[in-house]
Amino acid sequence: MNRDELSPPYPNPSDTPRLGAPAARPWRARRRAVALLAVLGLAGALAGPAAAAVRGDAEAGAAQATPAQAAPAQAEWGECPAEVAAEALPYVLSCATVSVPLDYSDPDGQQIDLEISRLASTDPAERRGILLLNPGGPGGSGLTQPTLLASQGLPDSVLSAYDLIGMDTRGVGHSTRVDCEFPVDGGYYGNIPPYAPDDAAVLERAEIVEEAAAQCARTNENGGLHHVSTANMARDLDSIRAALGEEKASFLGYSYGTALGAAYASMFPETADRVVLDSNVGDTHLDREGLRRFALGMEQTFPDFARWAAERHAAYGLGRTPAQVRATYFETAERLDESPVDGVDGALFRQAIFVGLYSERSYGRTAQTWQWLQKGDGTAVRNLLDTTDLDGVLSGLGALTGTGTAVDGEVSPVSNALSVFLATTCNDVEWDENVDTYRKAVAEDRTRFPLFGAASANILPCSYWPEPAGPPVAINDEGPRNVLILQNRRDPVTPLAGGQRLREKFADRSRLVTVDGSGHGVYVLGGNACALNIGTSYLVDGEMPARDTSCRAS
Repeated sequence: MNRDELSPPYPNPSDTPRLGAPAARPWRARRRAVALLAVLGLAGALAGPAAAAVRGDAEAGAAQATPAQAAPAQAEWGECPAEVAAEALPYVLSCATVSVPLDYSDPDGQQIDLEISRLASTDPAERRGILLLNPGGPGGSGLTQPTLLASQGLPDSVLSAYDLIGMDTRGVGHSTRVDCEFPVDGGYYGNIPPYAPDDAAVLERAEIVEEAAAQCARTNENGGLHHVSTANMARDLDSIRAALGEEKASFLGYSYGTALGAAYASMFPETADRVVLDSNVGDTHLDREGLRRFALGMEQTFPDFARWAAERHAAYGLGRTPAQVRATYFETAERLDESPVDGVDGALFRQAIFVGLYSERSYGRTAQTWQWLQKGDGTAVRNLLDTTDLDGVLSGLGALTGTGTAVDGEVSPVSNALSVFLATTCNDVEWDENVDTYRKAVAEDRTRFPLFGAASANILPCSYWPEPAGPPVAINDEGPRNVLILQNRRDPVTPLAGGQRLREKFADRSRLVTVDGSGHGVYVLGGNACALNIGTSYLVDGEMPARDTSCRAS
C-alpha cells in the first residue's frame, strides 16, 4: 500500500524535512530547541504470507502469540533511500520493505509497509543469524543504527555473527507513516513534559495536551494511530524474522527498545533467540510511574556531572563544590523562569541539563551551554542547539538544525516522531484522566525530586487519548533463559530501578548486569569493559552469566 495512506496527504519521507536537514531561515529558539529534546528521552514490497501467519488478537497483547512460520527469504534487498545511505557512510547498508497487517486480528486485511535495513555479516562462515535492533524512542528512525553501533566499536565478532537489522518501526519515517501533523508554531512541541514551576503551569499544560490529543484525533482519518503499540511492534519483529527466512531472531534494544524487547521475548519465547535489554524502562510499556522515574534518574545522575563541573570551576564557573553546582542549577533555572533569555526559559534550561546527563562525553558541551546562559547569551545557546548533534546517544538521531522555515501551519519536522511516541505510549496502557492527579503528583515530585520532578510528573496527551484496545503485554517468565539485562547504576532516563524491575519480572529467564557507570546506554555506547565483554560473549557464544553481576567502573 502507499506509505501515506494512514495519514492525510503528506510528502514522501525523502521529500520531507528530516532531523538534521537544513532549510531557509531560523525558527524561534524555544520551538527549535524543545523539538530537539523531544526526539531523544528520534526496495521491493513483499507478499504478506509470512506476516499474515502471525496470529494473536490485537486486544490480547498480554498473551503469547503464535510465531509466523519461517519461509524461504522473501525480502528483496536493494538500495536504501538516499539520505539513509549517505548517513550510513562509510558503511554500505541494504534496505527492503516488509508488508505486515495493520491489524493483526485481521491478518488478511489492510497491509502496511515496514522499511528495514541490513548491515550484512562480515564473515558469512561465522554468521549465526540476524540481530534485530531498536534505538529507543519510540518514534525515531532506526535504519542507520547498525552503522551507528559499528562506528562506535561494536566488536567484529558480533559483526561476523549477525546480519544487523535496523528498521523504521510502524508509523515511523520510511515505513507507512502516521502523523498528527503538529504545526511548527503550535503549542505542542515536545513529549518530555516541561517543568511546571507552579500549579497554574500544570493547568496550562493540560489545555495544551488536550488540544494535542484532539489534533491527533482529527488527523487519524484512517485509524492508523490506533494500531501503533508495543504489542504490534513486537508482532512486527516476528514478521520481519519470518520474512527473512530465519527460524529465530536475536534482539538488542536500548531505552524504549527494552520495552519492545521485553514484549518480544514474552510474546514469542519460541522464536526470540538471544535478547539484550540495555537501559531499561522497567516493563513492556512506559506508564506514569515510568515517566516519573526520569526525575529519580536525574537526581541520581546529576551528582556525577556536579563533581565533574566542580573540578573545572576555574574553566566554567559553575561552583567549586558539587553542592555549589547544584545550587547554581536552581539559581539559573529560577532566574530563567522569571526572565527567559532569547526564548530559553527555566523549563528549557532544565531539559537541556537533563539531556546533557545522557553521556559523560556531553558534559563539556552542557557546561559550555550553561556558562553562556549565565552570561545572558541566548544567541550562543541557540546556535549551539542549532548545530549540535547527538551521535552515540541511543539512536544517533541528529539534532534539529533550527534553520527550518517557520510558515504558519507548517508541519513540524519532528511531528512524525512526536506522533509515534504518543500513539505508542498512549495505546499501550490507560492513563489517568483526572488533571488533579497530575497537579498532586507535580507538587509531590517538585519536593521529592527538585531537579526535574515537576517536569516528568506533568500531564501528557495520553490523559485525553481513547482507551487502549487491551491491556499491556505481560512479562512472560516461562521460557528459555535468554534475557540479558544491562543497566548503569546512574541513568537520567531509565534509572537502575527499571533494570531491577525487569529482572524481577523475568525471574530465572534473565540475568542483570549492573554497571558502576553514569549515562544512558551501556553496551558499546557506555565504554565499560566488563559490560562489553559480557554482552559480546552472550551475543556471540551464548554465554549467559550464571548469576547477576556487578561491573566496576572502567
